[in-house]
Amino acid sequence: MRFVIFISLALGIVGGTHYYFWLRLVRDTSLPPALRLLATILIVLLAVSLPASFFLLRALSLHAARAVLFPVYVWMGIMLLLLTALAGTDLLRVLGTLIARLAGASVDPARRLLLARWQAGLALGAVALATIFSVRAAMGGARVRRVEVTLPGLPAALDGTKLAQLTDLHLGATLGKRWLEGVVARVNELEPDLVAITGDLVDERVPKLRDTVSAVRALRARHGVFFVTGNHEYYSGAREWMEELPRHGLRVLRNERVQVGRDGVSFELAGIDDHSARGMAPGHGPDLSRALAGVAPGRPIVLLAHQPKAVLEAQRHGVGLVLSGHTHGGQIWPWRYFVYLQQPVVAGLRRYGETQVYVSDGTGFWGPPMRLGTRSEITLITLRAPAQPGGAAAHIR
Repeated sequence: MRFVIFISLALGIVGGTHYYFWLRLVRDTSLPPALRLLATILIVLLAVSLPASFFLLRALSLHAARAVLFPVYVWMGIMLLLLTALAGTDLLRVLGTLIARLAGASVDPARRLLLARWQAGLALGAVALATIFSVRAAMGGARVRRVEVTLPGLPAALDGTKLAQLTDLHLGATLGKRWLEGVVARVNELEPDLVAITGDLVDERVPKLRDTVSAVRALRARHGVFFVTGNHEYYSGAREWMEELPRHGLRVLRNERVQVGRDGVSFELAGIDDHSARGMAPGHGPDLSRALAGVAPGRPIVLLAHQPKAVLEAQRHGVGLVLSGHTHGGQIWPWRYFVYLQQPVVAGLRRYGETQVYVSDGTGFWGPPMRLGTRSEITLITLRAPAQPGGAAAHIR
């Protein structure tokens, strides 16, 4: 029933959005009959391509899917941009009409048609430019973002410990093994002490992505490579992936913790299942109390949790730092503002009481191969020991 409701809502939104496009770009602009017919057919085909992509992804090999679905995913991003542009110009048009009526003026049909054509032209032109820049930003590779965080309770001997965070790689129909090999090479150049992958590594099931994911075997870190689930693992067969990933050198943390350190000093590295896991896989679901059971008061704790909302519980358990992803920083402006409806933090470093949370913009992207107002990132987090007990500070560049 949940699936039926989701599909019905998705189809309704896609259909309604494309009908809105037809109203503003075809009907209101009074295109000549032949052009009107072509534009109508094109809008219908674009609308159908989005739900069809889900079936094609499962029917085609990954190699074929990447070739066939890339333009469909680009259209998905264009759809979001065009919806924003047309809605913005609609708002301006409504305000202009209200002002004209309050002034006692009237808008004749010829002027209304001219305004509709200007609206369509400006929206299409702005979206075309935004599409070019956003595709280049997404496909141009991830930047290295360096963050320094003072972790309460961290022993001085562990000052300078480097954690490389990868998140939201979304391997599948768009991003494949060659891209992942490039990410792995850049992480290894940073010589991290530990690598943390905070969910949404995959967007397909094990048989299709086993070879692609094998590239993570080349990751090198003194204390190992750790992984926690994201919501997309649960769309892609989480139980099978939990069995598969250790074969590729990843230590999966499922509501548990390990001690990380050297020379007899350490900090706690904990990881919890994604918040969406409940009801999607038997025995899965976040349990921070279980993960931190037996931890002595005042111990330095770093928590890996896919969704930033985990910080709200983490601060009650004395966690010093939470590393999360999930949001993609909004990925395509202005959609980051809608993320705040679900998450307390969208990007960057924030503090909740004595707990800090860092939310990465994500190493890859989901759906549209586009980023507008955000950048893909590999995060290098350097842990600093406090100058005084309980001290805390942070620096990002």
